[in-house]
Amino acid sequence: MSGTQVHTPGIVAVETVDVRGQRLRVSRQGTPLPGTPPLLLVNGIGATADLFEPFRSVIAALDGRETIAFDAPGVGGSPVPFYPPTMRGLAATVAGLIRTLGFEQADVLGLSWGGALTQELAYRHPDAVRRVVLAATMHGWTSTPGRPTAVATLMTPARYYSTRYLEAIAPTLYGREILQHSELLRRHAQIRVARPPSPVGYVYQLAALRRWTSLPWLHRLRQPTLVLAGDDDPIIPLANMACMAGLIPQSQLVVVAGGGHLFLYLRAQDMAALVLQFLAAD
Repeated sequence: MSGTQVHTPGIVAVETVDVRGQRLRVSRQGTPLPGTPPLLLVNGIGATADLFEPFRSVIAALDGRETIAFDAPGVGGSPVPFYPPTMRGLAATVAGLIRTLGFEQADVLGLSWGGALTQELAYRHPDAVRRVVLAATMHGWTSTPGRPTAVATLMTPARYYSTRYLEAIAPTLYGREILQHSELLRRHAQIRVARPPSPVGYVYQLAALRRWTSLPWLHRLRQPTLVLAGDDDPIIPLANMACMAGLIPQSQLVVVAGGGHLFLYLRAQDMAALVLQFLAAD
């Protein structure tokens, strides 16, 4: 491994990377392993890379492989782009990030809004993506909408600016499961207010999703895909992910019983083990 950059498993190294004229705040954890692509994590709308704790810490402890996460344009430490980006343009930026960091391929996990971007990345840049994990996500404007109160709450980034507001609306937005994890909710609330999205960046992310759908081409995705869905998700009804799993040729659907929108975080130990098992399969 001479000449290979090594990251201490428990330490997150943060850097700024320029990709296609866009500066991105990128965090890396774990060790690049020969023959093993890194796991790229793409977060939900308005969410900074830091919110992937504790999931990525469990990955580091169980497997040691490198995980890479980034703040989307207009979120956290990544500045707002000059023009509203499309999903296609964002996918090109993420593919460029993989190459800029020195990798030919990555396994990619997308959560919520990040799952939509992951689908676009896998479709437009298939050579850059080895395997796909889609968690609590949808196929765009063609999807069955979530509960009206949850969808209305998503229209504003207020939960990123006030910890009190986030704690008040959390069950409505994320499901009843969040009530059993008050300590993690407080920790996430602190991370959110420390690196919130800009209002313009948040609107740009909403706009990119509003005019996007993957439904016409999901059947053309060639990567093995793990679809993770909670059956108590106020934002993404289970029917959407069942539909996606039925269209993607090499896919498997895992339904998390009682899981809300943030089951990837709330059940980090179980979800990390499941993801690693999928990534290691022949």
